[in-house]
Amino acid sequence: MPIISKVILRKPPAPASATTSHVACTLEEMNHHELALGTKSRSGAQWDIWEAVFSPAGPDGYPKRIWNKLTGEIDPEVAQYWREHYDLTHIMQRDWPKIGKDLEGKIHLYCGDMDNYYLNNAVYLTEAFLESTRDPYYNGEVAYGDRAEHCWNGDPNLPNYLSRLRYNQLYVEKILQRITKTAPPGADVKSWRY
Repeated sequence: MPIISKVILRKPPAPASATTSHVACTLEEMNHHELALGTKSRSGAQWDIWEAVFSPAGPDGYPKRIWNKLTGEIDPEVAQYWREHYDLTHIMQRDWPKIGKDLEGKIHLYCGDMDNYYLNNAVYLTEAFLESTRDPYYNGEVAYGDRAEHCWNGDPNLPNYLSRLRYNQLYVEKILQRITKTAPPGADVKSWRY
């Protein structure tokens, strides 16, 4: 009689953060750590802070949980609340006919293509939407740092720990170009440039 082995398919743990070479911790580990530090979104750590900022208040006055930290079960009402109020890509897609003109030329996104928290994946989706815009076209910029990690700020020549010290040098010229391009007729756009 043949021996039949039972294969149990298990969903692998979802990574929460990584370096360029390995997963640092899983979502489960981060959330269990936060839960050990404090209940009701009071740990002061990353996921709890997002709940404190984005979630509606529950009947007890604390932020409603986006998911159960022990089971991983998502609360669809809270997720929908976050989407409608804070998901910027969703809001731009939903409201582009109303807000597109006000955002034209003003959206500039910079992200490392190896973001430690996988935020580059959201930027890819946002970029796809922005590139699809018409009437008006978003006319901004999306740039990715090659093998760059979290907080990459658009400087392809220096690491983050140095380029963070020179934001003014990076962006003043872009700001000046924007002011000059969009200034109302007759505005003084020269006397303050030196």
